[in-house]
Parts: sequence; C-alpha cells; structure tokens
Amino acid sequence: MPTNNRTQNPIGVFDSGLGGLTVVKEIIRHLPFEQIVYFGDTARVPYGTKSAETIIRYAREIVGALLKYKVKMVVVACNTASSLALDVLKKEFDLPVLGVIEPGARKAAAVTRNKKVGVIATSSTVKSGRYADKITACDKKIAVTSMACPLFVPLVEEGWFAHEVTYRIAREYLKGMKKKKIDTLILGCTHYPLLKGVLHDVMGPRVQLVDSAREVALEVKEMLATSGLLRASSSRGRQRFIVTDEPKQFERLASRFLGEGIKDVRRHIYV
Repeated sequence: MPTNNRTQNPIGVFDSGLGGLTVVKEIIRHLPFEQIVYFGDTARVPYGTKSAETIIRYAREIVGALLKYKVKMVVVACNTASSLALDVLKKEFDLPVLGVIEPGARKAAAVTRNKKVGVIATSSTVKSGRYADKITACDKKIAVTSMACPLFVPLVEEGWFAHEVTYRIAREYLKGMKKKKIDTLILGCTHYPLLKGVLHDVMGPRVQLVDSAREVALEVKEMLATSGLLRASSSRGRQRFIVTDEPKQFERLASRFLGEGIKDVRRHIYV
C-alpha cells in the first residue's frame, strides 16, 4: 500500500467532557502507535440536555479547533453529538469523521439472539432515535427499548462504580428492560462502560453488554488501514489533551477513565 504523508498526523477525538476517554483508552489498546489529540468541552458539559442547533454549533467549533493540530480523522466520541451533528460534520469537513452510534448498533444487531435490544443513553440521544434507526436498518425484526439514564454520568464522575446507590439507581432504570426480556444492552453513553460491573450484575449473565468504545476503536483501525493512514512506528503514540475549563480538575478525573495519570492538558479559549 502506498505511503501517505499524513500517516504521522494524530487522530482527533472529542466529547463534551470526560466520557470520550473510554474511546481513547480503546484506541490506545488497539492502535498503540497512533498519536491522539483529545478535546473535552468541559466548560459546556453536559450536551445531553441542549438543543440540536447548539450541539451542531459546538461540534463545528471543536472540529475547527482540532484541524489546527492537522488531525487525519475525527472521532465524535459523544453519543449526543453523534446523534445530532455527525451528518453535518461529514458534509462540511474534508476528512474521515466517525461517530459512536453506528459501530455499537451494528454489533448489537449482530449478537442479539432473541431480537430484543436495549439502549441506555442520555435524554438527547434517546430522543433522537438514532440507535433504534441504525439497529433496525441492520435488521427490521429487532425490537429496541431505549431508556435515558442521566444519573449515571455524575455517579461515574464521582467514582461510584460499585456504590450501593449506583446499584439502586441502575435497578430502577433497568427494570423495564428486564420486563422486555432484552438479551443485548448497548451502553449508549461513553461514561457507561465504567459501570459495566453494576450493569452486568443488575441485568444478569444472559444479557450481553455492547461497549461502543471498543467497536469504535476497531472501526478506526479499519478506516485508517483502508485509507493508508495507519502510523508506522516502533514507539508508542503520544496523547495530547485539550479542555475548555480547568485543566487540573480534568487531570484528576481523567485517571479514572484511562487507568493512568495524564500530564499534557491544555486549556482552549474560545474567541
């Protein structure tokens, strides 16, 4: 395959805050030689309660900021932005743009045995109906049950991954899913993979959890390989982090998502 002079350029990843770091962690796992620039819009989080027009405006601004780092592709590691802004970004920017919804939807459609799939996500993602649309596009026979679980995000950021309060809230949110007898559950928010243990305990061993972060990382790898953009190197890639609010707070919380400390965090100021 011919070499491409953009192979050394970084992958741009953005989210409204911290949750997209679960996607970064999976990209590092599957593509350890790639450089990554992560943009967390921490000054304007959460996105899940904002209008489509606002989310699209934010997403445009962030991709514009990432282009200054010469990114070779953009991963929209935010379910809300993927639901509401992905199509606009693909039309307006001349580089590969990948969201987090389609990879997870395809995986769920492929692994469900009884054609009953659950989706847990933010209110905006659920209201958009994008997961249901993408799943039924794969298989019209699949019945999709969706549930907004807004309290999961603050619980994750508090570090309450196995707290009794988290279990009680999960049981309340998921009781409808259990009644529907789903056999596959999509974690439709990038914070939710940190609650896998709780979700597995509440739903039981017969329900398969689909972590969109892993599926996204695998698709990033395939897209870069197909485009001749995989970075050829013998050294691990570097990660750079950009936030729109206090970097120190981001550094402190980011270790919970990545499983290791980070140092290179810079603040982006909108003008």
